[in-house]
Amino acid sequence: MPRPVRTKPVSGPRVRAYAAKAQEYADAATDELDAGRFIAATSLSIHAGINAADAVCGARLGQRAAGEDHDQVLALLREAGPDGVKVERELRRLLPLKTTTEYEPDDVAVGVARKAVERATRCVTVARAVAATVS
Repeated sequence: MPRPVRTKPVSGPRVRAYAAKAQEYADAATDELDAGRFIAATSLSIHAGINAADAVCGARLGQRAAGEDHDQVLALLREAGPDGVKVERELRRLLPLKTTTEYEPDDVAVGVARKAVERATRCVTVARAVAATVS
């Protein structure tokens, strides 16, 4: 039986804060990619995607995932309508990179980093648009 998703409530101001944080991570990821620091670019992209997911879930569901398992956010995103599905599709591809990128000594290939930044950028685009509709 799957574990229940732990959540925390998210207000309108928090939605906008998560979206802004996601944008900051994505901007930093792009800078790191341009500088040839592919591990940092990938790691920052993952954090951009997670914060974008929190913004979208907060806006559409009034809550965000709060468990230790980042994969739990994917279930919430699927409940968050078309915007959630868009972010879920990208985040599903970013999350598997987290352990390798942040905890293993291996390098990250330029192509992997570039794709991660592209995926994060798509997540942030959705999050910013959703956050703009929240009062």
